[in-house]
Amino acid sequence: MKLEVVIEQDETGYYTAEVPALPGCVSQGKTIAEVKANIKEAITGWLAVMNDKAKRRQAQVIEVTV
Repeated sequence: MKLEVVIEQDETGYYTAEVPALPGCVSQGKTIAEVKANIKEAITGWLAVMNDKAKRRQAQVIEVTV
């Protein structure tokens, strides 16, 4: 899966990463390498949580290719 990630440096010098396609999926790190690793972990967690929520609600889950 490929997702766009927006990385910016904040006023404290930390890097922040946000995934626009996944609302609320954000992370930070002291370096670019660290923020990249952290956002990958955040994406994996976000997807797992949302998948679990869908299963508990007995919602229909489908795959869509764009």
